[in-house]
Amino acid sequence: MFRVIYRWQVPTENIAEFQATWRATTDAIHESVQGALGSFMLQSSDDPNKVLTIAKWRSRADWVHFWDNSNPEQMHKMRLLAERISVETFDEVEDRTHS
Repeated sequence: MFRVIYRWQVPTENIAEFQATWRATTDAIHESVQGALGSFMLQSSDDPNKVLTIAKWRSRADWVHFWDNSNPEQMHKMRLLAERISVETFDEVEDRTHS
């Protein structure tokens, strides 16, 4: 598996709309893009304007195909609500999380 961590700066007044937009965007990408396996969102306890969205992909190749120009149209509405600070990629070595 392959993970992508997007770091966002979200103005306080946009948090709820950003979350709703992220949810719709994640679902649309999962349903329409090969290899997209969903995402989860984290909000900083110390600074609520700091948000991470962590996407799971079947492979780096699948994500690279999606990310081709680094500004996928599917993420446009999210970028209108928040500033994307960084994008980092990681190969998943082991996942010991449980439901």
